[in-house]
Amino acid sequence: MASNTTQSCYRCQDDTIGLSKARKPRAAASDGFTIIEMSVVLLIAMIIAGMAVPLVKSSINSYQLRSAVNSATWAIQSTRFQSLMGSYPFQLTIQGDASGNNPTCQISSEPPGTTTFTNIGTAVPLSGSPVNLTAATVIQFKPNGAVTVTQSGSTASSFQISYAGKSNTVTVSNYGTLSVTSP
Repeated sequence: MASNTTQSCYRCQDDTIGLSKARKPRAAASDGFTIIEMSVVLLIAMIIAGMAVPLVKSSINSYQLRSAVNSATWAIQSTRFQSLMGSYPFQLTIQGDASGNNPTCQISSEPPGTTTFTNIGTAVPLSGSPVNLTAATVIQFKPNGAVTVTQSGSTASSFQISYAGKSNTVTVSNYGTLSVTSP
């Protein structure tokens, strides 16, 4: 009998030790973020946005300028092609308002039997953005491929388009070869 009692005491001791080592129930975990965590995340997001905004703005400005230059070079190339294919002179006038703002392209032709250039269609804007042209430019294309560029009555070979402080120079050779450079 004595052995039976001893065994039951050991069981009691084991049960007591087991309970004392058992973990107490935890407090319920919160389901949200602390104010410090939210502040750190917002601070990081503001820093990233502060660095990204100027880069995005610069990219958009470069795109707007490149778009206006591409419109001008396309107009030059297509007018030259029309002159070569039609076998009579064509003229492209690129001009803005008195300050050179918001330039447009106007194509004119001088079909056989006429002595002056007449407009074909209406003037088309180079860009939807407020780009600027250095000087009104008239480019004449002869059916033999010769090209003459004039600005304010004098011979020229290039004109400049600018937007938001950046500019590109479009150079037209005597035979219509185009090159675009940024100063």
